Amino acid sequence: MTTTNTETAAVDADLDLEWLSLDDNEEILWAGGPDRRTLVPAFVIGIPLTLVLIGLLIIVGEYLRVTNTHYVVTTRALYKKTGVFSRDVKRIEHGKVQDISYSQSALGTHFGYGSVEISTAGGSGVEMSFDSVPDPRAIQQRIGERIKRERGESADDRTKDEILEEILTELRAIRTAVEGGATGRSNAETSTANGRPDDQSYEYDEDRSL
Repeated sequence: MTTTNTETAAVDADLDLEWLSLDDNEEILWAGGPDRRTLVPAFVIGIPLTLVLIGLLIIVGEYLRVTNTHYVVTTRALYKKTGVFSRDVKRIEHGKVQDISYSQSALGTHFGYGSVEISTAGGSGVEMSFDSVPDPRAIQQRIGERIKRERGESADDRTKDEILEEILTELRAIRTAVEGGATGRSNAETSTANGRPDDQSYEYDEDRSL
């Protein structure tokens, strides 16, 4: 895995990212999952109920959900993978992101985790959320900075193309004006040259009639 000079990738060593398929030159900037401390409520509820088996199911189910949920931020898009026995992968390109926000519950504020919510242009509400991630504010800032950088690079490219197009348009206009002027002068000279003999002939005929 490679990283850019100005962006350092942060990847949870315990994550299995074999499900992730990147495009050419796409690099991972951050990858993680829900904070393991979110399992505390499941243990608190489940342990007293382990004698009736349902408690064990609660603990195992929540553990599998947390450990099989992965979030990835790359130089081009955001990814969210969920599912225990099946696999659901969602991808949102940076260019489609409209808003990024984060929130923390009372417990999350105490332990330092929260949710990062992503909304897209034209979408209805939150399209993707990174739930229970450590330091959600830092992740929000990382995503926001990357999106601003990408949009800035795209704006620079568009500006260059627009400038080139303007130059070509000006050159075409100048060429058309020059060719039009040359054609006009040529026609004027031709008309003048053809007009003189006619005037002389007319005067000569008029003199002869006298």
